[in-house]
Amino acid sequence: MTETWRLILDPALDGATNMAIDEALLQAVGAKQSPPVLRLYRWSAPTLSLGVAQPSGDADRERISKRDWQIVRRLTGGRAILHTDEITYSIAFPSDHPLVAGTIVESYRRLSGALLRALEHLGMTARADPKAAGAPKLSGPVCFEVPSDYEIAVNGRKMLGSAQVRKYSGTLQHGSLPLAGDISRICDSLAFADEAARVEAKIRVRERAVTLGEALGKSVSWDRAAEAISSGFGELFDVKLEPAELTPAEHNCAEELFVTRYAADSWTFRL
Repeated sequence: MTETWRLILDPALDGATNMAIDEALLQAVGAKQSPPVLRLYRWSAPTLSLGVAQPSGDADRERISKRDWQIVRRLTGGRAILHTDEITYSIAFPSDHPLVAGTIVESYRRLSGALLRALEHLGMTARADPKAAGAPKLSGPVCFEVPSDYEIAVNGRKMLGSAQVRKYSGTLQHGSLPLAGDISRICDSLAFADEAARVEAKIRVRERAVTLGEALGKSVSWDRAAEAISSGFGELFDVKLEPAELTPAEHNCAEELFVTRYAADSWTFRL
């Protein structure tokens, strides 16, 4: 029998609200108060998100403030992402769902299939390979500069980065697909020893990462990307995606998380 998931398409929201909603959905799904949820969203201002264990010193707070950008800390791990000119997806499952059975890497592999299907709908051929054992060990604060297992790449350049957390008897995975713009802009929000180091970092990011628009040679709207991602998940996993909004309980949970966690310096700058 075809499984039914909720599909939430959100307008542009601030970074703390976006992260609070993702966690609220994880809690609801983990508690079996909701079926799995696919959420597609955007950001009201360029926002640097730090991984849950990433040092806040990686961010240049003065430069971020001068640009009227925002900064948040995710519940998931990984390195920094500048969310702008992109579509962001999040998907939440109960911990006993077969799509997240086994290890995080195994579930990455399954879920990456839907993302690859989405890119096919957009006319893009991409790959999601396990990180090569002999690949050079790269370090740095930028998520899109460092490939991880089963993340999406085109001609060796990373296009779609994802991160996952398992908590509250559930699993949340979210990820970022840059649609347009200068992929190296993230370096304008990070701390470097000097401007020469910043310039070098921008060159590396451009070499190792790519936007969908650059790879395709044409622009793709947020709505078109949302349609493709929804189709990718629905087709590959044979699920019905039912349009939905947050429940009152999820709204209340997200509002509490906004105040107590994601908009609080005690969380964002705790490391």
